[in-house]
Amino acid sequence: MTLPHILAVMGSGETAPTMVTTHRMLASKLQKPARAVLLDTPYGFQENAPELATKAVEYFQTSINLELEVAGLTEIIGADALAVERGLQKVADADYVFAGPGSPTYALRQWSGTPLAGLLNKKLRDGGIVTFASAAALTLGRFTLPVYEIYKVGEDPRWLDGLNILGEIGVNVALIPHYNNAEGGHHDTRFCYMGERRLSMLEREMPADVYVLGVDEHTGMVIDLDTETVNVVGKGVVTIRVHGDSTQIASGETFSVDRLRDPAQARDTKKAVTSKAKTSSMTTVSGTTVAEAPAIFDTNLREATDRLNQVFSEALANSDADGAARAALELDDAIAGWSGDTLQSDATDHARAVLRSMITRLAAAATGGLRDPREVLGPFVQVLLDLRAQVRSDKRFDLSDIIRDRLAAINVEVRDTPDGAQWGFRTS
Repeated sequence: MTLPHILAVMGSGETAPTMVTTHRMLASKLQKPARAVLLDTPYGFQENAPELATKAVEYFQTSINLELEVAGLTEIIGADALAVERGLQKVADADYVFAGPGSPTYALRQWSGTPLAGLLNKKLRDGGIVTFASAAALTLGRFTLPVYEIYKVGEDPRWLDGLNILGEIGVNVALIPHYNNAEGGHHDTRFCYMGERRLSMLEREMPADVYVLGVDEHTGMVIDLDTETVNVVGKGVVTIRVHGDSTQIASGETFSVDRLRDPAQARDTKKAVTSKAKTSSMTTVSGTTVAEAPAIFDTNLREATDRLNQVFSEALANSDADGAARAALELDDAIAGWSGDTLQSDATDHARAVLRSMITRLAAAATGGLRDPREVLGPFVQVLLDLRAQVRSDKRFDLSDIIRDRLAAINVEVRDTPDGAQWGFRTS
């Protein structure tokens, strides 16, 4: 099986349910067993780096059926030379290289002066798949945003030199993931936390032949160098922004790589050849057709939790026990599915609290019953009321009173009206 030549870029959600279908599609293009490696440098400075690596490995193993080997390149500067060479060799030998969250500044500092960029370029030339997401994706262009330094530390907006992997295929850009970020709420955090004001400042510092290529959160861009096409996947859009003038390309669109090489095409839709990708619920992996994961509409675990909690509450209100149970089970699946996402903060605790609440409410419903008591007891009460009407017509008011009193003993109140006997449950 000939290896493909693919560069996949993800704006975020690289280990979330939203990208499962894309990862499976990429994995299906590899020979089995595939040699896949996790490039762990971007988050190498974090104290929980081993935990992040474990989460990524588990995600690919359970959701993608792809075994990742950790490169062990959390630190290159000052690290043991033999360990570094072994890590680089793993990258060189891999059919698939994946890198994700962390700090683009740290990653570039560690990778500077090493063969890493050359190894990735060689892979795209000779065969292999390179998937860079989030922080790692920031390093792919000619210029890179030092996000933390600007947004968290308050340093002046500036560019760093990137790996320029995209430049090797003729795409001269500054790539910005998390392009549609909205975490700021009342302040602008689009464009990977830069906002419009700072991005405009940064654009003025770029050479005229470089433009901004934005990838939304939970969105991907699969650049297939064999077919010379780009496929946009996921929830959002890819944005070609040339000197402040933006053109968006929606998820599901497939277009020529030349549109990225010549951004002028993005402003002339008649020149661009685009086609709507066919939606399929099946994919083929190593000759076996398997069902793809269902479309995911939630962008994070908290959103999934709130949606399913609403579904659960509506099901209980409609006495739909199966629907309520199904919502609880889906939330349990969502907690497992989002467990590999590194951006969830306290969302898992929130989801578990809601799931426990669901279980408690289901227990209460099981004890008290979901059906209207009138619906359950109505036929039996009506039999007694018919009997009571008969004995009343026979002037056996003593028997009539006995029936009424026995019903009252179980909180069923009978009222005689001109239209006949009516009944209901006593509230006190």
